[in-house]
Amino acid sequence: MARGTQHRKRRPAQNARAAAVAAPKKQKPPQWQEELFFQRLRNHAKWAYVGLAIAFVLGFVLLGVGSGSTGLSDVFQNAFHFGSSGTSLSSLQHKVEKHPQDAVAWRDLATAYEQKQRTADAVDALQRYTALRPKDQDALGELASQYSTLSQTYAADYQAAQESAQAASPGSTFAPAASTTFGKIFNDPNGLQDPIGAVISVQAQQKAQTALASFQGAQKSAETTLKQLARLAPRDVTVQYQLGQASQQAGDYKGAVAAYRRFLVLSPQDVDAPQVKQLLKQAQALAASSTASAATG
Repeated sequence: MARGTQHRKRRPAQNARAAAVAAPKKQKPPQWQEELFFQRLRNHAKWAYVGLAIAFVLGFVLLGVGSGSTGLSDVFQNAFHFGSSGTSLSSLQHKVEKHPQDAVAWRDLATAYEQKQRTADAVDALQRYTALRPKDQDALGELASQYSTLSQTYAADYQAAQESAQAASPGSTFAPAASTTFGKIFNDPNGLQDPIGAVISVQAQQKAQTALASFQGAQKSAETTLKQLARLAPRDVTVQYQLGQASQQAGDYKGAVAAYRRFLVLSPQDVDAPQVKQLLKQAQALAASSTASAATG
């Protein structure tokens, strides 16, 4: 009886047996899972795993990792520069109106216009600045460059106007000879002319002439600016090269010849010397032709 009592005492209670049956024994993870870095972190260093997850979320959302942006830097930049370009431009315009003799303000305004690609306005601002600071070589070079950009715009306008005129009267390309009977009828203003096409063609030709005059004026202004710069930097071969091109495009062939010759005197062994020699020959031929035309005309 005593042994039976002791045996019963050593047996687990009914509730304990039920709990043991209800709670399955925790299984050890497979060996292949133990070899995975994040699985090992999850099993053995849960707080480190959670920290890495939080760091990844913060890095992706706030710092823009993998999104092509600079994250917080973009946020801060946008916060401090929100609407700054428009405000800066308007404030500079107000500043030069209030202080027209403030050279720095005109220079800053010119830079703001250039950033907005408002070339004509940038030219006006640089003109005002160089009038106040006539010996600023960098500003003079920049002004000449803006004139060249402006002339390219006018050249594009001229080409577009010419194409519009051609499209308005396509028959003129295939017009009969003026000496023939039909040619005389075709060229008669009261003959077979399309009145609408004629009006469009005249307007396009007027636009072309305006664009051409503007182009020549911009090139002439670029030449004048570069001559001023050449007086300040007489030994700068780059300025002489630019001056030669601007003079040639402005129709001042004698000025182009002088600039190209000056370039070759200053730097006869320059890498661009062969090209300048070719340009010099072209300018000399154009100058001779212009002189001959003036003499016969």
